[in-house]
Amino acid sequence: MATAEFAVVLPLVVGLLIWVVSTVALGVDQIRCVDAARLAARSLARSDADGVAVGLARSAAPAGATITVSGSSDRVTVTVASRRTIAGLAGWTVSSTATAAREVVRAGAWAGPAEDTKPGRASPPGAVLAAPARVRCDV
Repeated sequence: MATAEFAVVLPLVVGLLIWVVSTVALGVDQIRCVDAARLAARSLARSDADGVAVGLARSAAPAGATITVSGSSDRVTVTVASRRTIAGLAGWTVSSTATAAREVVRAGAWAGPAEDTKPGRASPPGAVLAAPARVRCDV
């Protein structure tokens, strides 16, 4: 009697296990999309080349993800999207968008440790100060 019940319940347990594992994988893909978008937006905000930023995003994004870059003179936006099927039944797309302000670099300004910014001390030649980028992720 127990064998017949086990034979009935086993496919349900296996199906539930496959669904749980697929759902966790979907969550991991979402986190990887967020990380990839933020990484690429930060790179572009520092005035890195588009190829470098997209390469960084590809290294952090799930396999097969699409990466879209857009921007203006003062902001850059990166969107990373990935499609995954759950248990071969339904397809889901996870995506993340990160926006960063382009950094302003002023020649002649220098920000070093606090002891190096005392009055009367000169900045090293060619030193620059970059404003931090603001990154916002919409999940």
